[in-house]
Amino acid sequence: MLDTIQPIDLIILSNGPGEVTTWVRPVVRALRAKLGCDRSHVRISAILSPCPNASGKEVQILNTYPEIDRVQGAEHFTQFLVWGKTAENWDWRSRGIIIFLGGDQFFPVVIGKRLGYQTVVYAEWAARWHGLIDRFAVMNKEVAVKVKPQYLDRFTVVGDLMVETQNSCPEQVTNENDPILIGLLPGSKSAKLGMGLPLMLAIAEYIQAANPQVKFAIPVAPTIDISTLASYADPTKNPIIALVNGATATLERDETIPYLQTATGLKVELHTEFPAYDWLSKCTLCLTTVGANTAELGGLGVPMIVLIALQQMDAMRAWDGLPGILVNLPLVGSPIAKIVNTIAYHKLKNYKFAWPNIWAGQIEIVPELVGNLDAKTVAEFTLDYLQHPEKLATMRSALRKVRGEAGAADKLAAIVADLR
Repeated sequence: MLDTIQPIDLIILSNGPGEVTTWVRPVVRALRAKLGCDRSHVRISAILSPCPNASGKEVQILNTYPEIDRVQGAEHFTQFLVWGKTAENWDWRSRGIIIFLGGDQFFPVVIGKRLGYQTVVYAEWAARWHGLIDRFAVMNKEVAVKVKPQYLDRFTVVGDLMVETQNSCPEQVTNENDPILIGLLPGSKSAKLGMGLPLMLAIAEYIQAANPQVKFAIPVAPTIDISTLASYADPTKNPIIALVNGATATLERDETIPYLQTATGLKVELHTEFPAYDWLSKCTLCLTTVGANTAELGGLGVPMIVLIALQQMDAMRAWDGLPGILVNLPLVGSPIAKIVNTIAYHKLKNYKFAWPNIWAGQIEIVPELVGNLDAKTVAEFTLDYLQHPEKLATMRSALRKVRGEAGAADKLAAIVADLR
């Protein structure tokens, strides 16, 4: 066990919204459960590095985690990396451990050497700097396949942090008398919301026209406010609505809960509680984009249909790395975006991107619909599942089998506790 008599600092390094919500949250909980809540003995600081997918609200989210004592935003990271100084000139204890949960794996090497702290890296797909990192907590044994024998004792298989959501909510229990509730998860980034929200609203209109008993709701991501979300259903603010033949809507509020209302009278409730696991677990089915949300739904055992809309090849500019830089350049960005997305479309047909399908080894246990999606066609596809509950039951069972064992956060916390 970690000697808590001598005070210690734990530094969480992370970056994007997915990592902050699905990795950091369960890990800091596990750390406090393992090491205690006495801040005079164990202090937890979170430092963000720049991320192309950042929403700008990661600091706000981290500040809601009671286990964390201090948070620094990504805008101050370069100064900290180069000079070792935080924006608020934090003090550091003589003993400490860097815990990497997103970003560049070289960051803990630099920061660990500067502060004289040990380092723990959570490696999902690849582990780097084997000789410079003290311990690796890896998702599976394949991550360590090419590691030199002298470094293998630094590697521990902990499992997938993405499945930790299953600990946050009881198993879904449904019966024929339960209301049909469909969750809409259009994403939280502009590139996804521009197409995703109006398309999903149009799909919902078709479904409700065929089955008025179906109810719809959106779990609003913590990185976006409801007014901004609603703007993507406003034709004066989102020209892409017409390109996807999407539905428009207005933001309405009553005494209980805000909702989006379309011209047909469809009401889509907006749930802002975070995390929304209790509510999501009650969904009969969810329509969702790709991303960490598919892992959370998979962890909860909630059936889903994954939508990857590519209506306008010029519109999708949410790529990471060099492609992301190129497609967002002035003047030349638009034609480059068309080329990149056309190539991506053909590649997408050969791969699976929903986390449950990745866990299953590229086997499609949840359907992924890719391409020029039509709202009516997707609605009919969804209605087929609602009309055949045995299909939903099969998907739910497959999700529970493939999501893996929980406990990755506890195992990572145990590695931290064992370091001296």
